[in-house]
Amino acid sequence: MNSIVATNKGRGHKLRRLWKENSAAYLFLLPWLFGIFLLTLGPMLSSLYLSFTKYDMLKPSEWIGMDNYKTMFTNDVHYMNALKVTFTFVFTSVPLKLAFALAIAMLLNMGLRGLGIYRTLYYIPTLLGGSVAISVLWRKMFSADGAVNQVMLSLLGYQGPDWVANPKYALYSVSMLAAWQFGSSMIIFLAGLKQIPYEYYEASKVDGAGKIRQFFNITIPLLTPVLLFNIVIQIIGAFQSFTQAFIISGGTGGPIDSTLFYTLYLYMKGFTSFQMGYASAMAWVLLVIISIFTALIFLSSKYWVNYGDGGN
Repeated sequence: MNSIVATNKGRGHKLRRLWKENSAAYLFLLPWLFGIFLLTLGPMLSSLYLSFTKYDMLKPSEWIGMDNYKTMFTNDVHYMNALKVTFTFVFTSVPLKLAFALAIAMLLNMGLRGLGIYRTLYYIPTLLGGSVAISVLWRKMFSADGAVNQVMLSLLGYQGPDWVANPKYALYSVSMLAAWQFGSSMIIFLAGLKQIPYEYYEASKVDGAGKIRQFFNITIPLLTPVLLFNIVIQIIGAFQSFTQAFIISGGTGGPIDSTLFYTLYLYMKGFTSFQMGYASAMAWVLLVIISIFTALIFLSSKYWVNYGDGGN
């Protein structure tokens, strides 16, 4: 008995000593802990529960089990179209954005004078591109009488359509707006390019390698860790895109649901139709979709990502 009491006293003394040593750290962590539990984890668990209910914010929630999920995949044409539109957007905007970002990063890596100024100028679209004002401006530019038709295409003798009102082109105009926001990826690519030893390029020149061969045999392999990071971040962001489609389509996803992004349809279900249970179920399906894509990218990375240590 005495040994048990002594052990408990020892543990209590140890806990008090740990608390005394780390109390300052716990105090500074309190705002973060408050945010993660009350503002993040709490709403997440609430939405998970609501996804199994019928809830319109006016009456108490009614438990309906898996009905929301069944309706999504079997009896909601708009939902399946939103999935199609979102996948199309992701697989068009992300490659375009990364291609622009890498091209500009390589230009800036050529030893230009005033690099800081150019880097700032190219980063500005990322700061502004997701704003309501830029989305409104983009909608005006790609309208029938906008700058794209009246200035750019008219010089070539071509009268373009109303890009944002034509279901054949509306989604791609939104994809171009997303690709225009390549600044963050460009900065990351530029940092990766500066980490590649120049001796590799000098040695390849001695072997007679040209610029194209250097790009595919040196630049791309050594840049794959940065490319992996950019792909993951941009795909996650693309699946969650909302503002551009909402503003350009007037909040309807039109014309003919051609810009009905997943998040926009989720918003319409939750805050227009007040089907909060259904919207919560949609949110959790989106989380699963993003998680699957992220996991697949990381699983595939062992076959194409080179960490410069003699292997992948």
